[in-house]
Amino acid sequence: MTAHDDISALITRMGDSIVGQQAVIRDLIIGLLANGNLLIEGLPGLAKTRAVKAMAKNLEADYSRIQFTPDLLPSDVTGTDVYYQTGGKGEFRFEPGPIFANIVLADEINRAPAKVQAALLEAMEERQVTVGSTTHPMPPLFIVCATQNPIEQEGTYALPEAQMDRFLMHVRVDYPPVEDEVKIIAMVRDEENAKTDNAPPLDPPPPIPQSAIFAARTEIGRIHVSDPIARYMADLVQATRTPGDYSEELAARIEIGASPRASLALDKCARAHAWLEGRDYVDPQDIHAIAHNVFRHRLKLQFEAVGEGVTPDQVIDDMLERVALP
Repeated sequence: MTAHDDISALITRMGDSIVGQQAVIRDLIIGLLANGNLLIEGLPGLAKTRAVKAMAKNLEADYSRIQFTPDLLPSDVTGTDVYYQTGGKGEFRFEPGPIFANIVLADEINRAPAKVQAALLEAMEERQVTVGSTTHPMPPLFIVCATQNPIEQEGTYALPEAQMDRFLMHVRVDYPPVEDEVKIIAMVRDEENAKTDNAPPLDPPPPIPQSAIFAARTEIGRIHVSDPIARYMADLVQATRTPGDYSEELAARIEIGASPRASLALDKCARAHAWLEGRDYVDPQDIHAIAHNVFRHRLKLQFEAVGEGVTPDQVIDDMLERVALP
């Protein structure tokens, strides 16, 4: 099987356990292939955790889940040096925390204070954790999928812009269509019945090997990005910094634009999207498919715009219409 076949099989298996969230599955796979971290936002019960677990279950990978709470400590995430004494001699040994896994689910990341949130920064950006004077590298396959609830703000700590910028994409999870909700009811009912019937479980198919992810990344690295397409991505980012060059309305809505990480994220995610579509080049539709996820958390809107109910997605829609296509 080719790397594309393996990734297609992973998407299919995830779809078997998650109904009505095909866009979320696609975004998770793009984040995995682009070697970035994801912030997943949605109301409770929309299968955010289930989607991440489905990806980990069908992939040859170590999975850990960290439930963020107000009393969590940084060492609860990164691990710490523990003193051991054997044979009359003592020594400190590093005990890795749950961050040392291939797929890390940071559940309700905004429930923990800033000191704990900051414990993730080094791992997310530099793929390493420093405890004391020793630096511990993360595994080659490493992705943080953080979730948060968009409306429950009591007892939460907003993520600072510097940490938000370290997420490759900000994925929004919406309600499924009513037809899919009927399928969800039937699927969960069948899962519950299978547990009570005491029937021997079917042997699951072998997990997708990590080598398929690395092979896919190698192929994605060869996806062609023409000079006009690269300039178009840079123009989109520049439009968030100098919105007055495009319209007074954009200038009245955007206070702070996107950093160069947005340009890098557009390039990585657009190439991953083109690869999933079976093309060896990036075109504008790939950029438009991932633009909202890339810009959504990197734009700081004017206070007046927020008061009028303007959303980042509306600003991104306007920006995509005004920046000339290549």
